[in-house]
Formats: sequence, C-alpha cells, structure tokens
Amino acid sequence: MKESWCKKISFILLIGFFLMGCTDNPKEADKVRDIDFTVVKESDLPEQLRAVIEEKKENGFKLTYAEGGYLYIVIGYGQQNTGGYSIVVNDLYLTENAILFDTELFGPKVGEVVEEALSYPYIAVKLEYIDQSVIFD
Repeated sequence: MKESWCKKISFILLIGFFLMGCTDNPKEADKVRDIDFTVVKESDLPEQLRAVIEEKKENGFKLTYAEGGYLYIVIGYGQQNTGGYSIVVNDLYLTENAILFDTELFGPKVGEVVEEALSYPYIAVKLEYIDQSVIFD
C-alpha cells in the first residue's frame, strides 16, 4: 500500500515538472514597443543578402542581415509547386530580450488561376538596426 502511494506521488510530481517546462516565459514575450518596418522588394535588397536568399530559397529559411545601420529580417517558406502565395506580417515588435517576428504564409485561393511553375515565397523587412536576437514565431 505504501509503495502504491509513493508511485502515485512520484507520478504527480513528474507530471508537474513537465508542465512547468511547457509554460512560456512572459518576460521574453511581453511587448515593449512596436517596431516600424518596410517590406523590401528583391531589387532593393543588398546584393550579398540576395545571394544568400538565392542559395537558401529551396528550403525554408530564417535569417537576419545587418548593413548600413539597418537590420533585414527574412523568412522563406521553401519551394512551392505553384505561384499565388502571399506572406503576411502578423507582428513585429521589441520585447525586453529580443525582436519578435511573426509571419504567415497563405496559399492560392480555391479556384484562383495561378502560374503553374515552382515558386519560392519569402518576405524581407527592413528596420533600423537593433542589437537584439530575433525570434521567428
């Protein structure tokens, strides 16, 4: 009987430790302020950054690039079988410890006429340089 209670208590404690590890760190996610940014078209990106994007475009990627007092944040969603994709920036803001960058990929609408060719959707944003790591959400 005593052994059964010990097993139950141990199990409950073990579950508690797992659940504690699953909570978000509110200090890391609390918004300090929104960040002004500009979505940058490919032709306006620094040449070196365009080369990196070209190299990584087939697979999904997340990267940052700093040049001339600006920070570029780029996320690519890898190879898609058609055109017609769009990316929305849901959030871009500064936390106490990082920059949070949240985007979402949207595919072509049902019935929409799209180009039947491979595409490599990505979005690049430009903001004033901030010396913080970026969390891609």
